[in-house]
Amino acid sequence: MALLGCGVVGTEVVRLLRDQADDLAARIGAPLELAGIAVRRPDRVRQGVDPALLTTDAHALVTRDDVDIVIEVIGGIEPARSLLLEAMKSGKSVITANKALLAEDGATLFAAAREYGADLYYEASVAGAIPLLRPLRESLVGDHVHRVLGIVNGTTNYILDQMDTHGAGFNEALQEAQALGYAEADPTADVEGFDAAAKAAILAQLAFHTPVAAADVHREGITEVTSADVAGAKAMDSVVKLLAICERVPSPDGRNGRGVSVRVHPAMIPRSHPLASVREAYNAVFVEAESAGSLMFYGAGAGGAPTASAVLGDLVAVARNLVGGASGPVEVTYASLPVLPMGETVTRYYIQLDVADQAGVLATVAEEFARHGVSIQAVRQVGFGDDAQLVVVTHRAPDAALSATVQGLRGLDNVREVSSVMRVEADE
Repeated sequence: MALLGCGVVGTEVVRLLRDQADDLAARIGAPLELAGIAVRRPDRVRQGVDPALLTTDAHALVTRDDVDIVIEVIGGIEPARSLLLEAMKSGKSVITANKALLAEDGATLFAAAREYGADLYYEASVAGAIPLLRPLRESLVGDHVHRVLGIVNGTTNYILDQMDTHGAGFNEALQEAQALGYAEADPTADVEGFDAAAKAAILAQLAFHTPVAAADVHREGITEVTSADVAGAKAMDSVVKLLAICERVPSPDGRNGRGVSVRVHPAMIPRSHPLASVREAYNAVFVEAESAGSLMFYGAGAGGAPTASAVLGDLVAVARNLVGGASGPVEVTYASLPVLPMGETVTRYYIQLDVADQAGVLATVAEEFARHGVSIQAVRQVGFGDDAQLVVVTHRAPDAALSATVQGLRGLDNVREVSSVMRVEADE
């Protein structure tokens, strides 16, 4: 086999291959041999890695006749895509942890796997060590998945947890996450939701058998989440989490799917919800299926060792297939359901308004909600005089109507500011 990349995850893969060689051979029925490791900087010291295995010629490595399996952990779109396609064209099976590539151009990889009869496994691309994709690909393939809801980014979960449990501000919590190694020096991919959106696209494609790319995912990060938002959630006995939400939207007759909704954004969830207790840098995902009911997957969602564990799980599966002359599952997107725009998604809002403390304010605000067809579930006033605030929680309504309501509220004379807007994810 060949390994592309030898950073944090790649080094852990090499260590596990070395330390567990006998056990892996027994589980597979044949020994595993690492033929080479493609890297950009071969002079860099990598603890526990034999320098004789290192090469800068990745293309030559993936096309070698003595290589049966290619493991890719370099990340990014290119050269990873070209190398994996060339590997499959050369008859190799492929294992990848590359969520960005799968979310942007997974369809090309899946088509190549079908064309060349190659295995394509990618458990490590979503939620680290948590066994999540294989249950969707295999265990639940005979079921009808309605919804996938979860926390799939450990960095943002750590930040929001610190804001909730310790009262930290966003910048303070981010700096702590960076100091602990949970966040990169440039945290944009995490805090702006790009990482979670890529994972949501992969989850939606598997769950609903329909093509979904990262560009189809409605994405909002956590950089605008304030201490006031967190305090507002606490007042509702709720907590703020960055959620990846993938839903099958039924047609009016209830028999067929009208489309799918795929979104990533911060939301309030009740503290009674199991996801509310997922703390620090951990991940957890709910899968709701017609026959299986609700399933929850929880564990370490990132890091070298957890991700390498998922890679090794795929490696054993692929190697067993090769030994037994079999092949793994191939993704099919037969449903081809449309990805619905965010405006059509039905959700709920928490809205906090700084208002003038005068007669008729509540009636004016309620009239604005009614004008857009949005029903109010609960409303309460906090403070008096110049400190007067209204907190409104809506019933479920199309997101476009809720957004239009917020815009209308901002134009009212007796509303000084719309100080907080947050979606609410929970059963009414």
